[in-house]
Amino acid sequence: MTSAVGSAGNDIGGAGGPARYAVVGNGWRAGFYLRLARTFPERLQVTSVVTPKAETGLAAERQWGLPSVRTIRDAITGDRPDFVVAAVPWSATPRVIREAVAADVPVLSETPPAADVPGLLELWSQVGGSGLVQVAEQYPLYPGHAARIQLIKNGLLGTVSNVQVSSTHQYHAIALMRAMLGVGFENAAVTAHRSEFPLVSPIGRDSWTKDLTPLPAWNLLSHLDFGAGRTGLYDFTDNQWHNELRSNRILVRGSLGELVTDHVVHVRDELTVLESDLVRRQLGVDMNFEGFDLDHITFEGDVVYRNAWQGGRLADDEIAVASVLERMGAWVRGEGPAPYPLAEGCQDHMLALAMDESLAVGATVRTTRQPWAS
Repeated sequence: MTSAVGSAGNDIGGAGGPARYAVVGNGWRAGFYLRLARTFPERLQVTSVVTPKAETGLAAERQWGLPSVRTIRDAITGDRPDFVVAAVPWSATPRVIREAVAADVPVLSETPPAADVPGLLELWSQVGGSGLVQVAEQYPLYPGHAARIQLIKNGLLGTVSNVQVSSTHQYHAIALMRAMLGVGFENAAVTAHRSEFPLVSPIGRDSWTKDLTPLPAWNLLSHLDFGAGRTGLYDFTDNQWHNELRSNRILVRGSLGELVTDHVVHVRDELTVLESDLVRRQLGVDMNFEGFDLDHITFEGDVVYRNAWQGGRLADDEIAVASVLERMGAWVRGEGPAPYPLAEGCQDHMLALAMDESLAVGATVRTTRQPWAS
């Protein structure tokens, strides 16, 4: 491993053993946490599935071969987990977080931690001082994003002034923007604009639609000015997560160069400007028989991201979620930093909601410092 490899995205199994957690919920997102534990039982272990209804719990037991319980207190009685994962709908997330804190157990909350600004403020007033709540914001840990962030940390682009994210939505995109800009809890001026147009959507979350009829779609553009010469541009199209007719694009501009998704232009010295690419080594392609996995990502001969989850044949999102879980386990045991504190998740969602507010009022919205910023 070369000197260019940093901590971003390069998780190694903790010395304290596997991350052990109970999963609250049994929906689509909960499935990620449960499947990953099945794939890597030596590093991730689920102790139980928490469902309020017995019939839902029975279905979870049959599906996953795990015990189910009705409450968080039941989940931490006996075989106590290191933490609980709140993988429930927005409306239920604050309640689950409060229950976990009341039971004095660390909790990893799915995004966002509350639905709106009043909900964020109320939740922070109730549990912000507990030090027990982290947010499962996995996007900065995507292999490609982690590699880009590592180049920024290495100083390759100099002082970063502008980040444009056209990839994922709302708080996830804001998390990427803030990470790449190095923005904390600064106030922002947020201006949003929405346009509509016809667009074919050949694939959705569940399957191919088999329909090439152009349907009404929308695009949200939002400019965020964080001051001190730092700005962000949010660009998201309806169903962009799945619609391959709209490509993902990340633009990072700095004083020494710029990055456009995987292509980088930067200055080497007074007489040299270089153009290079981030390069993924993907196993299992053509005559490679090492199994189908991401191996690493390099830049100009240096490894800037190494996949620590080989053997699972994981998608990038699954690699990122597994990394969040392992970091959460290490943090609970005092072996590593906090993966993504509640304050960060609140800030991301507040800025995302400011985009919606700007769109609704047709004017620039200026955010103000909130209690979690202190």
